[in-house]
Amino acid sequence: MRTLNTPFLNAKDVHLPFTPLAATTVAAEKFRAAGLTLTAAGTIYFQKDEDADMRQKFDYCRSAGIALIVAGPTPETLPRLEKFAGEYDIKVAIHNHGPEDRYFPSPMEALKAVKRMDPRMGVCIDVGHTARAGIDVSTAIRQAGPRLYDVHMKDLVKEGGQWKQVAVGDGSLPVEKIFAALVETRYSGYVDLEYEISENDPLPGMIKSFAYMRGVLAGMGCSS
Repeated sequence: MRTLNTPFLNAKDVHLPFTPLAATTVAAEKFRAAGLTLTAAGTIYFQKDEDADMRQKFDYCRSAGIALIVAGPTPETLPRLEKFAGEYDIKVAIHNHGPEDRYFPSPMEALKAVKRMDPRMGVCIDVGHTARAGIDVSTAIRQAGPRLYDVHMKDLVKEGGQWKQVAVGDGSLPVEKIFAALVETRYSGYVDLEYEISENDPLPGMIKSFAYMRGVLAGMGCSS
């Protein structure tokens, strides 16, 4: 992260142990002592409509000092999830997972689900999965407006009818238009690079992705 020149991390359980909570707190403190900011946790899945299951996950975020959960719920678990978001004062952003996602393939389904809920209930737009679902990412950002709490950034190309992830800037997603929509809507959250390829040597592609995004923002007269 120092090489990438970013202090911001959307943490997963591979970064922070889920149990015991004392270990979660210690690990989170180590990140902060290193000068890093834990912006969110997740994706955390809420498949059980049970208080005990949800409370464990909200306690995890509270122990880590994290105020945003990137969530994978079901329509059935949403009302209980809303209750816990209010009780803990932690925001919940539903993550869309593309055509394979039974409930929230695009941000549009998530927005429809939360539009009458507590304002702590919102969406995390994954730009790659949104594009795969056939939705214009910029349009989704504008429609989400103040309910957009997080963005997962990546780039894709389509080869032989299949989508393939590449470094940001090497694919077909309209990165400049995406950032323009974020600026237009006064988005105040984070744009998280989600780089899921080249697992044995990811750093070159990550460096290239950050350089491209920062170049786009600089060209727009914005800082990153």
